[in-house]
Amino acid sequence: MEVDPDRAARWVAGFADRHGPPTASTQAYGLLLSAPDGATAELHTPPGAPVVPDLDAFVREVVAPRRIGLLLARKGAVAMGIAEGTQLSVHKVDTRYVQGRTAAGGWSQQRFARRRDNQTKAALADAADLAVRLLLPEADRLDALVAGGDRRAVDTVLADRRLAPLAARRADRLLDVPEPRYAVLVAALAAARSVRILVREPQSEAGR
Repeated sequence: MEVDPDRAARWVAGFADRHGPPTASTQAYGLLLSAPDGATAELHTPPGAPVVPDLDAFVREVVAPRRIGLLLARKGAVAMGIAEGTQLSVHKVDTRYVQGRTAAGGWSQQRFARRRDNQTKAALADAADLAVRLLLPEADRLDALVAGGDRRAVDTVLADRRLAPLAARRADRLLDVPEPRYAVLVAALAAARSVRILVREPQSEAGR
């Protein structure tokens, strides 16, 4: 599940009410809560936030405002921006036509496939140029870069040598988003800031 940072403390309190006061141990992903009844909860640190040794520090850090870059790419559409806390300070959405798949066969299908590949390459090259103008100047000031959409498209954009400082800030989290639009970019910011939680119930309850 994904929990808004402002609700993290309330969620932890609810977990303790249901399963008993948990102990917290530091993990590479964040914190592991282990309750007396055997239930566990993995609290994954949001991109840009540091891994901390205890629960109080975790709750403080996840709500702290951070400067996050966003890069969403899928097919011929790209959306990117820079967020200060919960607000996008700058943003840009760009769309280029990329031909869809065709049901035709033979040479016609191959010709359409080549055209589609060329259109995709051109769109991603434009996306890299846009990232150079919009995101790269702020790379050193970003706490993290969070990407979303099609992994291959994102990887292609960030493979541009000019964007190496930006790629170095890339978080492990890849957001699952539809074709990038402004509304999708806004929703992606909320997902990028969220605390991802994986709960495992006690064996006695899991087996019911």
